[in-house]
Order: sequence, then C-alpha cells, then structure tokens
Amino acid sequence: MNQPVADRVRTRPPLALLSLGFRPFYLLASAFAALSMALWVAQYAGWLPFTYLRGSAWHGSEMLFGYATAVVAGFLFTAVRNWTGKPTPSGAALAGCALLWLAGRVLAVTPYADAAAVVNAAFPLAVAAGIAIPLARARNRRNYFFVALLAGLALAALGAHLGGFDTLAWPQRATLQVGLDIVLFIMAVMGGRVIPMFTNNAIPGTQARRAPALERAALGGVLLLTLADLAQAPPVVLVPLALAVAMANAVRLWLWQPWRTVHTPLVWILHAAYAWIVVHLLLRSLAALDLVPVPLATHALTVGAIGGLTIGMMTRTARGHTGRPLRAERADVTCYALVMLAAVVRVAGPIAMPDAYRATVVVAGACWAIAFALYALAYAPSLLGPRSDDKPA
Repeated sequence: MNQPVADRVRTRPPLALLSLGFRPFYLLASAFAALSMALWVAQYAGWLPFTYLRGSAWHGSEMLFGYATAVVAGFLFTAVRNWTGKPTPSGAALAGCALLWLAGRVLAVTPYADAAAVVNAAFPLAVAAGIAIPLARARNRRNYFFVALLAGLALAALGAHLGGFDTLAWPQRATLQVGLDIVLFIMAVMGGRVIPMFTNNAIPGTQARRAPALERAALGGVLLLTLADLAQAPPVVLVPLALAVAMANAVRLWLWQPWRTVHTPLVWILHAAYAWIVVHLLLRSLAALDLVPVPLATHALTVGAIGGLTIGMMTRTARGHTGRPLRAERADVTCYALVMLAAVVRVAGPIAMPDAYRATVVVAGACWAIAFALYALAYAPSLLGPRSDDKPA
C-alpha cells in the first residue's frame, strides 16, 4: 500500500499558513488583486497621482507577474506534492518565496528598474526550483515542462521591466503578450486535466470527455501562437492561427458538457472561464485585423479567463485542502458572479457603449476588486488556520 503523501513529508512547519504553497500565495494573491486593482482604477480615473511604468504597463505587468504568477506558484506547489508524493517548499523555504514575491511588488513601484527586473524574474525561477526537485526525485517526467514554462515567465518578467524603462530594445507590450501566452498554456493544460474530471465527479450522469487528437491541436495551437507572438508575426499569420486555436478550444469545451453545470457553481465557473479563452482567441484575430481594440482581446483573457479560472481553482483547492466541503457557498458564488460581470463589462462594455469607455473600466475594476477582497476575507481564517478535519496539511 502506498504511504499517504502527508506521511512522506518529513517535517511539518509550526504555522499552518506555511504548511503548503496554496495557503500564503492564495491569500497574498487575492489581497493584492483587490488592492492593486483599486489603485489602478483610482489612477486611471484621475483620483490618484500614481505612476510607475508609462500608460497601463504597471497595471498589466503586476496583474501578470504579481497576481497570476502568485496563483500559479500556490497551485503548483500544492499540485506537485500531490503528483509526486514528495515535499514542496514549506516553512522557511515557503516564507522565503513569499517574501521574494512581496519584494517584487514593492520594487515595482520604485524607480529601481534593474532591481525590480531581477527580483521579479527571480521569483518564477524560485518556484521552478521548488517544483523541479520533487519532480526529479519522483521521475515525474510528464510534468517537467512546468519548469520550462516558469523559466519562460522569468524571462518575460525580466523583459517587461527592462523594456518599460527603455533598458531593453524590445517592445514591452510584446513581452507581456508572450507572458500571457505562457499563462494561457498553463491554464489550457490544467483545464484539460481537471475540468472534465471535476465535472464528471460533481454531476452524476455527465460524460465530459477528452479526444487525444483534439487535445494535441488545442494545446499545440496555443504553443504556436506563443511562438508567433515571440516572433511578432504579421496578421496574415496571426489571424488564421488564432481562429484555428479558438475553434479547437471551443470544441474541446463542448466535449466537457458545460450546459450540465449550471446548478453546480464550483464547476460552472471553470467552464465559464474557459469559454473566455475562446472569446479571447476570436478577439485576437479581430484585433489583428484592426476590427476591435487590442485591449478587449487582452481583457477577455486576463479578466474573464485568468480571473475566472483562478478564483474557481482558489476556492476549490482551498476548500479541499483545508477539509471543507466541496460546495460553493454564497460568498463563493458572489465572487464568481462579480468576476464574470467584470469581464463582460470590460470586454463588451466598450463595444456597446464606446462613449462610456472610462466608466466601463471603473465599473469592471470595482467588480474585480470587490470579488477578490471578498475571497481574502472569506478564506483568510481557513488559509491561516489548521484543517477543519484535523488531518495534516
């Protein structure tokens, strides 16, 4: 009989917060998502004389290399321990990773561009090291690619920060797009692994399935799109590629039977968020043809897909790993609704009401900030305290 994962972890830190990666990083990410968005909305609306990078670059880089990367770190530290049966960073090592992430957030609002670039690049590398060791010890070759993806995020963070200060002769927006593509690939991989499984487990009679050829097309297409963005490919390449990848992922989602999830919030949020990936890819093709503004395509990914999938996984994994029932409560559903509303307002609002663009940004930002502030408040006791079932973390 295999020994339980918890029994194979040699030591358990005294603080529950530092027992497993999701705990500090979900708490930090949610609090930061609320605070940074409030700051951005205040700056955008002219209520706060606060600037860092030119234009919206501070907002974009912090949502990617601050919020999204923190959630990825918390998820991977937790998932890799389950996949391998080997310990991932906890205690002092986990605290060090969290402090490194916090240092990046502080430096991002200072004039010290080089220091910000180094620290923000160091964090994904620290996460990569934290998962590479247990993956190698368990010979879990199937998941080695996550180490490479984290290294790619480190390079993107370095390029984004140096490019923002003209230290690097490379378009900052292109670097951010590549970083978003990497996160998109991570979401596409993990979505394919967990969404059909969660759907079948939660809803009796559901037959969500995966087709191997379609899986290769959907994931391979996202990788090709990443390479195209890295090469700054022209619209003649981007448009058909984005459309093809959108179609593959739309069919993929259809096979997961999203219509059966409407009465199960813990599952429908994952399906709804994945649908925003399809919307993003369609809007990317239209944006390449100058038919819609580029920010609409970007925010379909960042607000709808990243926001929706992260809030969905943060609630589910936090519940599962703290011994709480896998059932969405009223606060969870409110978070889901606010994030989805933020996505609709931010993406569809400027199309429906172009004269109210500023108002749509403010309303969407407020919905996002409230959603993640609510998550932080609702889940802080569970993330800070021991499991409710008295089992090891």
